[in-house]
Amino acid sequence: MIVAFSVAPSTSDADGSVHDAVAAAVRVVRDSGLPNRTSSMFTEIEGEWDEVMDVVKRATEAVGRYSGRVSLVLKADIRPGHTGELDGKIERLEKALGEQL
Repeated sequence: MIVAFSVAPSTSDADGSVHDAVAAAVRVVRDSGLPNRTSSMFTEIEGEWDEVMDVVKRATEAVGRYSGRVSLVLKADIRPGHTGELDGKIERLEKALGEQL
């Protein structure tokens, strides 16, 4: 499965930044050893249901150390028996775009 999620504290620094809290969450994801990718708005992680959800939970708890209230947005692509889809989906998209030219 692939999970795309965004987690952030409901309160921010004086300048409105949440980067320290988000960095704590991303560190949990990267330390998990699971395939992952972070963009400006979401982090994607790939693995089995229990291991991915455990990482999301721990990332959310890491952000919780910065605020008493945390926002979590999560989207999942659940496709049993498929691995390597974090890159595979992008490769197929790029191929399709190339064929359309």
